[in-house]
Formats: sequence, structure tokens, C-alpha cells
Amino acid sequence: MSQLSDPFGTEALRASVLRAWRDSPTRFTEDTNAETDLRVGGYRDRLFVELAQNAADAAALAGAPGTLRVSVAGRELRVANTGAPLDAAGVASLASLRASAKQGDTVGQFGVGFAAVLAVSSEPRVISRTGGVAFSETRTREAAGRDGAVPVLRLPWPVDEDLPGGFDTEVRLPLREGVDADELLARLHDEAEDLLLSLPWLARIEAPGAEWTRSEVDGVVELSTPSGTVRWLTRVGENVVWAKPVDGRLTEDVLHAPTPTDERLSLPARLIATVPLEPSRRRVLPGADDALAAAAREYPALVRELAPEDRLELVPEAGFPLSEVDGKLRELVGRQLATQAWLPAAEGDDLVPSSARVLSVESPRLLELLAGVVPGLAGISGYEPAQLLATVDADRLDVADLVDLLIGVDRGPEWWRSLYDAFLPLLDNHEVTADELGALPVPLADGRTLPGPRGALLLGASELLDLLADADVGGLRLVHPEAAHPLLERLGAKQAEAADLLDAPALREAIERSVADAESGLDTRPLAEAVLRLVSDTSAEGLGALALPSADGWRRADELVLPNSPLREVFDPEVFEEDGPFSVLDAEFAEQWPSRVLTELGVLEEFLVVDNSDEQPEIRDLDLVADDAWPQALRLIAGQRETWQALTMPDSPSAAWLERNALLAGRAPAEWRLPDAASLTGLYDPVPDVGVRPDVLAAAGVRAELAVRNLDDAADLLDRLGDPDREIPPGLILRAHALLAAADLEWAELDAPERVRTVDGSVVDAERTAVLDLPWLGAVWAPERLVAASPGADVAALAELLDIPLLSEHADARVSSDGEFVPWAEMTALVLAAELLDIPLPEGGLVVHDELTVEVDGVKRATPWWVESGTFHGEHHAEDSPEGLARAFAWAAGRWSERHLVEAVLNDPATTTYLL
Repeated sequence: MSQLSDPFGTEALRASVLRAWRDSPTRFTEDTNAETDLRVGGYRDRLFVELAQNAADAAALAGAPGTLRVSVAGRELRVANTGAPLDAAGVASLASLRASAKQGDTVGQFGVGFAAVLAVSSEPRVISRTGGVAFSETRTREAAGRDGAVPVLRLPWPVDEDLPGGFDTEVRLPLREGVDADELLARLHDEAEDLLLSLPWLARIEAPGAEWTRSEVDGVVELSTPSGTVRWLTRVGENVVWAKPVDGRLTEDVLHAPTPTDERLSLPARLIATVPLEPSRRRVLPGADDALAAAAREYPALVRELAPEDRLELVPEAGFPLSEVDGKLRELVGRQLATQAWLPAAEGDDLVPSSARVLSVESPRLLELLAGVVPGLAGISGYEPAQLLATVDADRLDVADLVDLLIGVDRGPEWWRSLYDAFLPLLDNHEVTADELGALPVPLADGRTLPGPRGALLLGASELLDLLADADVGGLRLVHPEAAHPLLERLGAKQAEAADLLDAPALREAIERSVADAESGLDTRPLAEAVLRLVSDTSAEGLGALALPSADGWRRADELVLPNSPLREVFDPEVFEEDGPFSVLDAEFAEQWPSRVLTELGVLEEFLVVDNSDEQPEIRDLDLVADDAWPQALRLIAGQRETWQALTMPDSPSAAWLERNALLAGRAPAEWRLPDAASLTGLYDPVPDVGVRPDVLAAAGVRAELAVRNLDDAADLLDRLGDPDREIPPGLILRAHALLAAADLEWAELDAPERVRTVDGSVVDAERTAVLDLPWLGAVWAPERLVAASPGADVAALAELLDIPLLSEHADARVSSDGEFVPWAEMTALVLAAELLDIPLPEGGLVVHDELTVEVDGVKRATPWWVESGTFHGEHHAEDSPEGLARAFAWAAGRWSERHLVEAVLNDPATTTYLL
């Protein structure tokens, strides 16, 4: 085998190191420990950082931007670069733990940082176009004659290997067991962007399937990465570079010198600077204050590179420093920001923050207006900017202080209006308070300026002033029309163009006499237009007397109907005759104004809801509806929220009026029932189809259920019950009588009916009837003479309102047959039924008759049961039949409603009779 050339004198280097180890046994241990410390400590995760530094230094020495390429060949990681090749000094530096071949501005041309390769390889090789060297843990053990840990990078051997084309040097790292090449490439992906930014001599990084490049134009460094393009704005000074992401903001970073250290920073820009570092290049050495101060002096220059509106992005926010270096640097940067000119001014050159005022509310418009008025005003405003700039000694200018500065300022009314316009959204958004603006100056129409809006009168349009002048309404103190603004009202000024003017006695008097003035030949149109203009901006009451043009001359506004009002189709034509209550507003005049404004004056467009004398809302002008127009009128009422609410509210006076006075198919609504109100069949006829929704019909009084709400209802129901032409179901008769009896009305105000409806449906003279009050009497009284109500009804009240007697008071009846008294407990069938139905047995017993007869007014009548007081054995009588026994027992037991169930059990005492 031919002898390898040794261009870098590695044999001599090895001999020197081995001799030192032999001469000083502790030296070997020291070297081993030092290299271990570098591998597992200071350089444990800096593989690509250190190799990229070496590549950047090689490119700088060669005077051309360099390329770094990372590849994997089997289990070997290879890192190639362009630039100055390896030389003897570099090899000596590689083989020394205490020396470095770096000179000038280079940062890592094969210094101690090369120890970072030991984290991934124990057999590193460096191949260059001038030769190559290899380091080997195995060969070092052999050469030193030692086992265990050895310092790998102390003994170099020459190697002769080929370089990849286009590159000057390549580091080849056979990977240790357990080191994953894919993980190393992933780490490169994470670090490549930072490396290109920090190492200006490195122009390109290549990796399998990925590429990163760096270019720079006008201080903006553009990094092309696999995930897109990233741009950094940079400011280069002596031994310092400040960098800020063009898009986004740094919130946490580390000091770069120029590659990352472990010194955490919280500044919104990256610092890449030459500062004294420990050998591990992770921490700043003591005594770095001068370097940090020099870096801080360059910081405002980076700020000035930004557009004025973006400069606050580089002002550090208040907070705790992330490291000792961070604390020093923040203090130094803050001092420079406070004393250098960089803060945009509202007008003119940049300001020094320590002599600037920052408005504490955000308003570019305010800044524009105040430029030249407030000295030293910054061109940036807002609460957060003011707070932030206070950290660099800028004065915060609050609104109350600003207002004080404006007192005595000489500006035209247009300028003041613009100022108010700028303040208004701030007040709306609660960024300022009315108290802070309380002393805001206000120019008056007479040329004076008031120190504060409170008490001023506003009138915004000069045309309105002319109209009021033409209408002979003047004498009002007003804010200058060109300065009038809604803000002033919010601050205490009175709105003269709306409520205040409309309430002014002079204007009210002019309105009240306007019809008389018009009839006398005066021109009242300017007054009408002025009032309408005022009403356009507010709401007001009591303006119905204003004269407006109509089809037949000038009329009060509240006596007019809009030309397109649907009321014209439902009101009786006589309403609009010459002497009628209403006329139609002139169509041409109506087109000039919004309907809302005209109706605000009282001109009718729809039905109007007003409060009646009882302060209840009711629909006005219902009495003007034509007889044949009620379906359309009801549709109008239902289609308007206010009228519909007035109609459907509890105890609605409008509903009460409609149900008796409106006409549907010739009858009042209360005389009809809804088609699906079948329970009223016989008493009321179904309303014909009139094109109105059922709910509207019901609201207007068409009956959906049986109801007696007043004496009119009661009289109508009694009339219908007494109408022989009506066929009324028996149950409805009973329910109607019960409802009448339950109504709490002044029956004395109502005449009793002459004819009444009896239980068999007959209509007879009231004087021939009686009201059934005790159930046993019904069996001995003719049904065509018997009036009854549903069970539980107040029959005494029914008898009173019908003015007929109770049957118990009218009929003379007594038991005429003989029977046998039997205690309840001895009546086996009843005892069984009571037990099954869980009905306690009453006290006493029952007189049982084979055939029970009762003598009524001298006539004997058979009946299944009877109750008679005052006899020896008690009062309950019954024939010996399930019907009689069941009724007598149910009455005596207080379970009258269960009489039919008792009868069924007596007929069939099986349990299933009760259950099924």
C-alpha cells in the first residue's frame, strides 16, 4: 500500500500529543474530560450551528457567498461547503481543545466548536481540496494504549478521499449507534432559516428535498424556505445587526453572536452582534456592557426604517426581563428610544419621545386637526400607544388636558365642526366621557365662543333658519350653523332644530293660528315646511293644528288623510265631504315628505291607537268605517302591530266596541261563531267566509266559545235561549244556564226573560217553570216546565236572574207509599258496592219501598228515590231497584257524581264491572 501524503503534518501533531500524554498522565485525563464537557455540555446540540459557522467563515475568507449542503450516504452524515479550503492552521485548531484558527471577523473556522460533531459521530473526517484529515475514537485508543473514554479530536490522521463537485470542503460523520439521520435533517429544517439570517456570508443551504437561500435588497433580507418566503428588515451597524420580521412580531428570542446563544431576549427585534462569549458560545461574558450599549445605539435606526404607522411594533412592551442580558439590553434600548428622534409627528419631522405628547385616544382625524395647534403632538395616538410610549418618556395627553389647551384657539366654525366630528365616535365608543369634553369651546352664530356646550342651542341647517325667518319665528340663541353637530347636544347643548324648537312657545303659537292665518291669506307654507323639517329629526306631540294643504284648502294636519292611505277605501265616503271630519292631503305636497313625518303631525295613514278617558289604548275612528268595508278594515287592523295589540289586549275597549258595532255579512261579530266552534251549534250561526283570518275574527268578537262577559252578552244569550226557532242541544242548554248563573253581573239592570228554555228543549213562558235545585224533584216534575243547569251550578243565582222559583220552593210534595227502614250496613249489595268503590257507608239507613210514590200537588207520581226531612226513620227513600238504591246511597254518601257507577255495580257486582 502506498504511503498517504500528509500535507497538514498530522504525524507531528500526533507525536506531540502522545508525548504530552506520556509525560503528564493527568494531561490525558484533562483532555478527555474537556472534550466530554464540550460534547455533552456547551456544544451538545450545536452540530449544524457550528458547521454553518465554519462554512460562513470559509466563504468570507474566499470573498464569495457560500453554500452549505447536507446529505446522507448510508449511515454517514455529510456536510459540504464552498469557500477557503482546509489548511494546516485549521487542522492544528481541530486537534486542539484550547486553540482556534479563527482570525478577523470569522466566527467558527474549525475552532473548539467542531467538538459539536462528537454528539453524533466518534469517527469524523474533514475532506478538502487541499487534503483531508480523520479523527477516530478506535485509532486513538490504539495509539494511546488505553481503554475507555479517549479524546477523539486530539489525534488527526491523513486521509485521501474525493470531494463532491462544486464544493471545497466536506465534513463526513459516520453516525453513532442510536443517532437517527432523519432526526438530524429535521433539526436542520428547524435551524436553517436562523442560520442564513445570522451568517450573511452563507447564501444557500441544501438538504435532501429542501433548499434555503438568502438574498438582501435595501436592508431587507429575503429567505426562501421550503415553506415559503420570509423577509427580515435589518439595520447594520459596526459589529451589530438588528433584524425584524417584515411580517409579524418577535415576542421572545435569543441573542445571536452571530449564531444562537442561550441568552433569552424579549425585544421585538433580533440582535446579531459581536459580544464577548464563554468558550461554549452559549453565555455572554461579564464586561459586555459596552458591546450591548453600542448595539442599543443602533436600535432607533431600525425603528426609523419602518413606516411611521408601524414603528411602535419595535417599542419593547413592559414586562419582566427573560435574562440578565435581556434586562440590561431593554434598559439601554429604552434609553436610546427616549432620546433619539424617531417618533412620527402629527406635523413635521420626527420627534424625540421625551419631548413629545401622545394623545391617549386613537383618532387619526383628531391628529390631523390638531397638527399645528398642539406643540410636540405625536402622529400616533391611542390608549395603548400612549401607555407604551410612556415607557420611553413620552407625555400622555388625556382628552381633558387637550380640551384645556383648546380654550382660546382661534379657528373657524368649520374647523370646530370637524373637531366635534372627530370626537363623536370616541364618545360613542366610550373612549372619552362627556365630563372630559365638558369645557369644549363652541362658536356661536354671533361670533362669540362659549367655553363649553352646556346651554347652547343647536340648529344645523341654514335653510331651516331661512324658513323660520320667513315664518316670523325668530329670537333664538343658536350655535353657528356651520359648527352645529350632534356631539354638542350630547354634551349638554339643547337641540334647537328638534324638540326644543318645537316646544318653544313662539313656534307653538304660530302652529295654533296657522289655519286661521292661511284662511286670511297669509303664506303659511314656510312654517309648515320648517315644522316638517324639525319633525324629520325628532318626534313631537301636539302639532296637529299645523295648517297643511288639502284637496279643499288648508286644513289641520290631524284632519287629513294621506293620499295613498288604505283608510280611504274603508272610511264612509261622507267622511271626506266638504264638512266631513277629514280631507285628503294634497298629493304633490305629500310626495315631498316621508310618510313618517306627516303622520307624526297627525296626518292619518293607518288606524291610530290613542288612550281613552280610562287611559286604555283603543283604536280611533272605528265609527267612520263604511258598513260594507269591515272585512277590509279588520285586515288593516290585524296588519298593523299597534292596532293589533290594542285589539287583542285583555279587556280591550276596541274589541268590545267591534263585537257589537262592526258588521260582517250584515250582523255584528258577536252574533256569529267561528266555523270550528261546533260546541256553540244551535245558539250561534257560523260566520260566512268574509276573507278574514279566524284569529282576527275571534279578536273582533266572533265567538269561539260560550262566554258571558257583560250584560249585553247575557241579554243576547237569554234571547237566543228563548228563541223557539233555534234547536239547541240539551248539554249546551245546561252549560249556558250554568254560565249565566256564574256571571258576576248587575242583574237588576237587566229585565228577566219572558220565555225560557227547559230541559227537554222546549221554549215556554217563564212563569210556568221552576229551576231544578234538588235532583230527586226532577223525577216528579214535567220536563217541559223544568229549567236546569250543569251540575255544580249556582241554581239559586239562575232562579234569581230568570225571575222564576226554585222547584223545592214551588212544588208541594210528600211520600205517599209505605216502606221499610233498613240500615245501610244491612244492605248487602250496597255494602259490597261501597267496599269495591271505596265509599264509606253513611250513617243511618234507607226506607225501602216496593214501589215508591210521591204525591205532588194532589197527584201521585212514581219515582225511584226521594229525600224527605222530618220523618221518624230519616229522610232517604228508594224503590227496591238498582237505580233507586244507587241514587239514594250516592246522595247520602256525598258522592252524587258516582251514582251511575254505583248503579252499574249493583246491576253486576263483579269486580270487572268496576275495572273494565
